Amino acid sequence: MEITPQPLTKEAFAPFGDVLDVPEEAGRTYYEEALGNLRGHAKPSLSMSYRPPTPDRPLKSELMERHEFSSQTFVPVDVARWLIVVAPHATKGGPDMAGARAFIATGQQGVTYKPNTWHHGLTTLDKPGRFAVFMWRAGSKDEEFVPVEPFTIKIP
Repeated sequence: MEITPQPLTKEAFAPFGDVLDVPEEAGRTYYEEALGNLRGHAKPSLSMSYRPPTPDRPLKSELMERHEFSSQTFVPVDVARWLIVVAPHATKGGPDMAGARAFIATGQQGVTYKPNTWHHGLTTLDKPGRFAVFMWRAGSKDEEFVPVEPFTIKIP
């Protein structure tokens, strides 16, 4: 399977979560409505992540992940373009790769994945990327990784 990414927009990404746009004018934009925690005992987790850019063109992958009980937010700190690959949850479990979509985000766009959204690992494209990452952690089953049929993403 080959996926061609499209630019990240709020409308196209809505089934999987929310797009967080960095304000272009003075002031704040609040995004707490996008956050989700399905375990009352889970604690908020804020981390910083560094990713070198992937040189792979096209990108080949055979792994997806999800956070079944927590949203997961990526806020760019110092990033150029970065890749987002998402898939809905299949009726029989696991990611439904037939419904997979890919997006190219700018360094001015963050995302919050809804709880239980299958996604590819954080992938930066043009230069190393630094992100603030927010989710909830309970110390068990915070994340799940599953192999999928190999797929490629045509990166422009």
